[in-house]
Amino acid sequence: MTQLVLASQSPARLATLRSAGVEPYVLVSEVDEGAALAAAREAHGDLAPEDVALLLANAKCQAVASRLAASEVPDDAPDDALVLGCDSVLEFDGQTLGKPLHADDATARWRAMRGKSATLYTGHWVIDDRADGTGATFGAVSGTEVHFAEITDAEIEAYVATGEPLLVAGAFTIDGLAGPYIERIEGDPHTVVGIGLPLLREMFAEIGVEWHTLWNRPRG
Repeated sequence: MTQLVLASQSPARLATLRSAGVEPYVLVSEVDEGAALAAAREAHGDLAPEDVALLLANAKCQAVASRLAASEVPDDAPDDALVLGCDSVLEFDGQTLGKPLHADDATARWRAMRGKSATLYTGHWVIDDRADGTGATFGAVSGTEVHFAEITDAEIEAYVATGEPLLVAGAFTIDGLAGPYIERIEGDPHTVVGIGLPLLREMFAEIGVEWHTLWNRPRG
């Protein structure tokens, strides 16, 4: 069995992995995303949305891998595992959007997005930190097009009042309260949740890890 360390505090990513039979060890990276993006933009200029997602996934994964190597973690943290970092951003109308800053921001986004479409990008970064592993460090991005329903102002206000859109990239979910407001998607639904399982399976295969070897969660 291969142990997976998830460098994310996202409940949706954790739930998605659990549903796929994987119980990862969760270790939050505590990366300052704003500072990481500012440094990258200073060095390289404007970044495409998919590059933003990959950059932050890399930063989270590297931070957690470094903590594991330095033993700055709880005693039960695995020291022979794959480390995974993920990050998601939404591209809409030429803008790269993460989590809304506040309720008014979320409301404005939904009023602009309703009846239209946007692309949700999720970046994945993997570090093979197994004792007998490859030592590989690499990443990939998946993108899924999301089509929003033409919802009313009252529906937007009610949704924003729940607080859910303030917690997620793009200000919406498909596996939560916003599900009825998404007409359809084109691509992998897991990407919209924040972790692209088909892409991740392919990434692990590149380093000789078959998905079923990650299964460690009781079923039935």
